[in-house]
Amino acid sequence: MSCLHAFHPSGLRLPPDPIPISRAKPPPTRQETTHVRKTARGRVGQKGSPAATKPSVPRNVELITSISNPFVKHCVKLRQSSSYRHSHSSALVVGTTPIREICNFQSSKNKTAMIDCLLLLDKAQIPDDLEEHSVRLVRVSSLVMEKLSGVESAESIEAVALMKIPSTFYNANDEADDRDCQKWFPSPHRILVLDGIQDPGNLGTLLRSAAAFNWDGVFLLPGCCDPFNDKALRASRGASFQLSLVLGRWSNLEALRNEFQMKLLAGHPESNLGQKLVSNLSPSFVDSLANVPVCLVLGSEGRGLSEESESLCELVSIPMAGKFESLNVSVAGGIFLYMFQPQVWVTPSTLS
Repeated sequence: MSCLHAFHPSGLRLPPDPIPISRAKPPPTRQETTHVRKTARGRVGQKGSPAATKPSVPRNVELITSISNPFVKHCVKLRQSSSYRHSHSSALVVGTTPIREICNFQSSKNKTAMIDCLLLLDKAQIPDDLEEHSVRLVRVSSLVMEKLSGVESAESIEAVALMKIPSTFYNANDEADDRDCQKWFPSPHRILVLDGIQDPGNLGTLLRSAAAFNWDGVFLLPGCCDPFNDKALRASRGASFQLSLVLGRWSNLEALRNEFQMKLLAGHPESNLGQKLVSNLSPSFVDSLANVPVCLVLGSEGRGLSEESESLCELVSIPMAGKFESLNVSVAGGIFLYMFQPQVWVTPSTLS
């Protein structure tokens, strides 16, 4: 038997930080009205959207010691609230490693780092890879760092960065015309599609694998966790800032498929009660699609694929010799992403 996701209803969890998919705004809290003017949500960089205001660190501030500081409250809310993040086009990246990964990626693309402010633990040294970046640096006390990071033990956290959400993130729900799909991905040859992936750890791991295996981007169907969620960012090691990400519905995905003549595949258990043929993942199967644009759909941990995904995609399973019911979706996804990564497979026939 082979499978992709756990099918235990008890494992189903609501997304802790779902990405916003509409322009509707919740009523503002007292904190929001005091410190930050909320704006309509939309695609990052969308023209016509009013600019959100936010607390800024005065230029003469070098150390923050109070968790009641308005800028600290703003940063904490960026970490906690998806709608707040996207209304301000900013995210909080916790930890030196993901910050370094993002900055190194930007440098490799000859782009300026997207850091608005680097918050560094008081008396900690500036990470070597970040010294060359001219960013606003503010020292914070250990109490403030604990509040900012939101982890149980912040002893190993020495840096937090306030970063702009990159222009490579699109909210297709706010696009007036599906023909805009032509600009979503620079080269849509291998696109990972996530169908209701709710766990931020799994989502982040899948993004990290997609970046590692050089996939062209990720399409997020409804119900997915926000890729700029703090836990997803830690699991992805900053891959959310490196990949082209599109948030949309099945209608948007179908427009993408039709525009670029893409083949829809979906990871699925081998056992399917005879309802639909399920192909086995194999080198020969992968070779047959080497030059075919592919969208690979992976379903949620608890519910599996949605009805749309299961009906519209060709189903593919991972053969397993062991008698396990399922694989974790991020583990199964890593296998699929590796097998279908853009490359020329070396086989005995090519060497002869």
